Amino acid sequence: VQLQASGGGLVQPGDSLRLSCVFSGRTRTIDAVGWFRRAPGKEREVVAVLRWSGRVTYYADSVKGRFTISGDVAENTMYLQMNSLRPDDTAVYYCAGSRRVYNSMSYYTNANVFDSWGQGTLVTVSS
Repeated sequence: VQLQASGGGLVQPGDSLRLSCVFSGRTRTIDAVGWFRRAPGKEREVVAVLRWSGRVTYYADSVKGRFTISGDVAENTMYLQMNSLRPDDTAVYYCAGSRRVYNSMSYYTNANVFDSWGQGTLVTVSS
């Protein structure tokens, strides 16, 4: 499975931005999709995860109420709508897909369970 992320850019605090990720290849093997980010000088962290089956979602505490993950299985596309952006949201954002099936969403907070990764798109929030 190949992933292509896009939509990053430079925005001001309080602005909104939508990231997109297009999947190709053996997309039917994907059970969960997610967004991760790596801020300068920090470790990669999970942002949001969506399981195609049941449409269950997970959000990191830092983005709850501001970010929304969504996707269209038929179009092999997922999105991350980011509202009320803050300077600490500045990071390279990566989309990822996992073929693994877990009952608990907590397993998907671990980047190691994701098999396929996009190239990353930079989001900079600055005044």
